Amino acid sequence: METTDGSSRIGRRAESGLEKNKADQLNQSMGIEFVERTIGGRPLRIETGKVAKQAAGSVVVSSADTVVLAAVLTGPPRESADFFPLTVDYREKTYAAGKFPGGFFKRESRPTQKEILTMRMIDRPLRPMFPSGYIDEVLIQAMVLASDQENEPDILAMIGASAALSLSQIPFEGPSAACRVAFLDGRYVLNPTLSELEYSTMEMVLAGHKDAINMIEVGSIEVSEDVVIGGIEFGHKAIIEICEMIDELQRRAGRPKDWTPPPPTDDLLAELRRKYGESLRAARSVPGKQDRYTAVNEVYKTAKGEYSSENPKEDRWALVRTLLDQIEGEIVTEKIVAEGKRSDGRGPRDIRPILCEVGVLPRVHGSALFQRGETQSLCVTTLGTGRDEQIVDGLMEEYSKKFMLHYNFPPLCTGEIKRVGFTSRREIGHGNLAEKALQAVLPSPEKFPYTIRLVSEILESNGSSSMASVCAGCLALMDAGVPIKQPVAGISVGLFEKDGRRQLVVDILGEEDHFGEMDFKVAGTQRGITAVQLDLKGRGLPPDIIHETFAIAREARLDILRQMLKALPAPRPKTSDYAPRILTIKVNPDKIGKVIGPGGKFIKSIEAETGAVVEIEDDGSILIACVDMKGAERALEMIESVTAEVKVGKIYSGRVSSIKDFGAFIEVVPGQDGLCHISELDTEYVKSAGEVVKIGDTVRVKVLSIDDQGRIKLSRKAAVLEEAAGKAN
Repeated sequence: METTDGSSRIGRRAESGLEKNKADQLNQSMGIEFVERTIGGRPLRIETGKVAKQAAGSVVVSSADTVVLAAVLTGPPRESADFFPLTVDYREKTYAAGKFPGGFFKRESRPTQKEILTMRMIDRPLRPMFPSGYIDEVLIQAMVLASDQENEPDILAMIGASAALSLSQIPFEGPSAACRVAFLDGRYVLNPTLSELEYSTMEMVLAGHKDAINMIEVGSIEVSEDVVIGGIEFGHKAIIEICEMIDELQRRAGRPKDWTPPPPTDDLLAELRRKYGESLRAARSVPGKQDRYTAVNEVYKTAKGEYSSENPKEDRWALVRTLLDQIEGEIVTEKIVAEGKRSDGRGPRDIRPILCEVGVLPRVHGSALFQRGETQSLCVTTLGTGRDEQIVDGLMEEYSKKFMLHYNFPPLCTGEIKRVGFTSRREIGHGNLAEKALQAVLPSPEKFPYTIRLVSEILESNGSSSMASVCAGCLALMDAGVPIKQPVAGISVGLFEKDGRRQLVVDILGEEDHFGEMDFKVAGTQRGITAVQLDLKGRGLPPDIIHETFAIAREARLDILRQMLKALPAPRPKTSDYAPRILTIKVNPDKIGKVIGPGGKFIKSIEAETGAVVEIEDDGSILIACVDMKGAERALEMIESVTAEVKVGKIYSGRVSSIKDFGAFIEVVPGQDGLCHISELDTEYVKSAGEVVKIGDTVRVKVLSIDDQGRIKLSRKAAVLEEAAGKAN
């Protein structure tokens, strides 16, 4: 719908309170419902019934001038599906910021890294809030319609996805909500603007419902556990308030929930426990991941032979496989909670054996191998120049990244044949977490002007390979001579619960991640936390478990740091011989043109002669990079020759550029001539300048003065007398 002046009302504020009231009355008369409250000092509005009405549920969420549409669609389950097929798609349309997409086609194509990370943040807190046994197809779509480039739209998309599900007939056990928390000047800020985030020492994204938190993402600069816990408590209050808004909207416009749970499987579950319980218990006690998986698979093969059928109506294998997995989970949980014993024989607080090596590869700028049990990460550091920075272009202002961490999870790391294709969402998410963990300890560009790329190759995987990437990445940075502020390590903590009892376990295995209640990753230094990520299978995490998890994770992190520092106690004092050598110089911005030269002639000649790469900033900062230090020094010398400031009282070797009746013009530095008057050409009387110097001669001259117009007065006589006096002394 449009207003009488043709402008869309979606997400726009009415120009006056009277106009707004009229518009709201008109919306209500057309079946449009909305709720609005002030959250974090800005109005938050959730509206439904105006657009995307053919979806199962849709809302438009707005805060300030940022507007997001979120819709949910549903369909019948896939044939023979034994999992919940939830798909999330989030897109930031560049028109929302009044920008054209980059590229030749000027059209958005594959999702950006930020869009993929936001899809994961939408998915993770929602997935645990669907009933067990629900396997209908569900698609959540969110798109940014308008962006004020100050308020991030991702939180609005997370709120919108929950609201759309709550309004639909889908049996979503919500609502849930989300918020962002910053720590700025010793205080918490709710849903900070991008400007505020620049000065924050912590950025936290929280999701949850009225009872508890069920997702946490943190990137911080060595803040304490107490600061993080305080941020969680602060943000949860806002989440409760937003959930109340969605509840109110659901009462007004929600559809009745429509889902019939599948028939109970208690009898079949009891039968499977009786037939295969002991076999699975014995198989789960086999040490070693591959041997244990082989033993478990043998039990599954036996069951498949009994319960599968070529007749689709009689085939029960999909259900049996799901129930066997449930029995496995019960066995793993019982052993951990009741006996305090894990599949590989460890106790709850035991960390697997750790191996650290540095300098494991030749030629590369830095490398490290970190192994924790059957999880192994090989990290390689590459140092580059400003030309290697990653340009990020999206809704917000374009910016460049000087640090990148790329995480790869090839099939070889699990010993299973899988399709090799594009980088998965999981790989992007794990890489981003490890990147945040290390970003906080990197030196400033002024101290270390290199562009840094880290690549983590997961060569073995059995639990928490992202935290292994943090440890290996830290060692690889130190091996490359990057002067990090503090070493960083990471660890994951899991949770198991049975009959009211619970057990936290450190350094979880892959199967413990699968069967457990949570995967709580914490990375940091000895001083504080740099990154946190919580994935939860249950509805929420009580505050006391959060406190205990941070305490356990800190103890484990410090233990791992001690072992890492045995391999390399500090960053190497210099970079690799194969890394570029970087020199910097600051010149008068007015002289940048001289360094570049007509059509780039001079800068090209520097690079051609020395093999260096020369990068120039508008403020006069010049970076010179070359693998050969002699080449870098020669390039610096050439730049200094055209940018040097002529100083009064200094003696220069100058070239005679022209001769006049009244004296000679001498070029003291490239592009700057001074006049040596005939009376200053020699210690004796000179009748003609041509008697003393010729064009092209190199002579020693002293700068006597520089007037307000930049004219330089030189003296050959003064230079001769001063240098003669110096020799005499």
